Amino acid sequence: MKLTKKSHSCVRLEKDGRTLVLDPGGFSEEDAALGADAILVTHEHPDHFDEFRLRAAMEDNPAARIWTLKSVAEKISSAFPGRVHTVGHGDTFTAAGFEVQVHGELHAVIHPDIPRITNVGFLVDGGKVFHPGDAFTVPGHRVETLMLPVMAPWSKISEVIDYVREVRPQRAYDIHDAYLTDLARPIYDRQIGQLGGSEHLRLTSGDSAEV
Repeated sequence: MKLTKKSHSCVRLEKDGRTLVLDPGGFSEEDAALGADAILVTHEHPDHFDEFRLRAAMEDNPAARIWTLKSVAEKISSAFPGRVHTVGHGDTFTAAGFEVQVHGELHAVIHPDIPRITNVGFLVDGGKVFHPGDAFTVPGHRVETLMLPVMAPWSKISEVIDYVREVRPQRAYDIHDAYLTDLARPIYDRQIGQLGGSEHLRLTSGDSAEV
């Protein structure tokens, strides 16, 4: 499987000539979802869900489908009847030839005064890749490649390190990194790499790896 990092939390997976895109939000490139056969969206925040990018991908490929939670599906399903599927924790489905399990229910706490919204994570092909969205969801399943939310308004680095320790992936690639400056990256790389217990890796936007 080929994994390509796009800006912030967007990831493209390619296998057998088909493409799955996760979280093409407003911090991602405008064409981040173009060419997708299937799109997964973890939650409604604009850095993960951008209606313009989804519409462009769905219009570009009339066979493309979206799988997401109810709050996002309600915003776009009327424009693409029968092509937007609502999923939640515990669901399993096949999207563009990828086997997907849904894990998690709530976004991480940003502040006690801010109501929590729904958030789901997607486990792809039996643990080849896990994208948690904006939460430290532990899928209770073997994970080879963890897409790691490395910096967010709802986390600190000790929590990021402990999350890697709890999931115990073979490798962790940074996502949710638009907030992280180049000056800070070496600190995060060193501490997560030394303390997380798994191989810690980073791709710049547009770079790919085989997983």
